[in-house]
Order: sequence, then structure tokens, then C-alpha cells
Amino acid sequence: MGGRRILDRVVDALRAVTGRAPLLIANAPDAAAWRPDLQTFPDARPGFGSLGGIYTAVTGGTDRVLCVAWDMPFVPEQLLRALVEGATAGNYDAFLPESSGRRGLEPLCAVYDASCGPAIARRLDQGDLKAISFHSDVRVGILSLAEVAKFGDPVEMFFNVNTPDELARAEALWRRRA
Repeated sequence: MGGRRILDRVVDALRAVTGRAPLLIANAPDAAAWRPDLQTFPDARPGFGSLGGIYTAVTGGTDRVLCVAWDMPFVPEQLLRALVEGATAGNYDAFLPESSGRRGLEPLCAVYDASCGPAIARRLDQGDLKAISFHSDVRVGILSLAEVAKFGDPVEMFFNVNTPDELARAEALWRRRA
């Protein structure tokens, strides 16, 4: 998009906020070659979709993790900083931005504590793959839609690219914003 891979844009935003190289959770056989400078891990429990990816991220260490889907090209650094600060200040297990999407929250751009691991595992064991299914079992904080909107249009910020048509739309959005 705009001459740069979406993954590279996401990595740059995460690195700017965290000061370190992010982990890449991806199941593609060639994923490690996408960015050789990153540690790449397949899902710890394959076949469980986005929730399985979140589970892999939170069980890979003992710290909080800032998760961003690597197909979200428009997530701004300022929003990521606000999520990290909100999670820390409120002592939450999960801290998510409110969105105007179907879930009302954006679980693929959020901060999760390692303490979410057991709650997520229970949902995976039950076959409940909704990315927010475990929220009733942990302390969840929410960055309000009004606060999220200070960083841009939530529809654009949380737009993800999964198809050629969505890539064309992302290119058009990028050109409009440039």
C-alpha cells in the first residue's frame, strides 16, 4: 500500500510505541521470511482464528502485550500509546478501544496481560472463538469511542485488509490521506 507493505507499517508503529521489535504471530509456512528481523511464532493452538493468535501472544511471556493485527494499515502510534497508558493506569487485564464495528470493541488492537491466558484457554476448549468471549472472566478497560476518535476515524483506523478489494480500498484511503 503506497509502496510499503502493511506489515512494515504496523511494525514501525509498534516499535515506535514499545521501543522494541514486536513478535509476529503467523501460521504461514514462510512467515519468518516476511521480516527476518522479527521473532515469528505460529499459533500455540492452531485452528482457533484470531483468539488463538491472542492466546499465543499472551502466553508467550509474563508481560502485557500490545496486539495489533498485521493487516491494519492505519492504526496510529498515538492510539497505541493511549492503549498502553490506559492499561497500565487502570490495572486492567485487557484494555481495548471502543469501535463502531460489530463487536463494539476492537480486540485486534488492544493490550492484554498474561493473566488473560487461562480465561482464553477455557474459551478455546469450549470452541468459543469470539475474540471477546473471555472478557467476562477478566478485568476489562475500554478507551471510549470519543477518546478513540481523537486519533482519527475509527472505521479507517481499524480497517483491515484480507482481500484484493480491501487492498484496493486501503490504497484509495492511503492516497486520500497522503
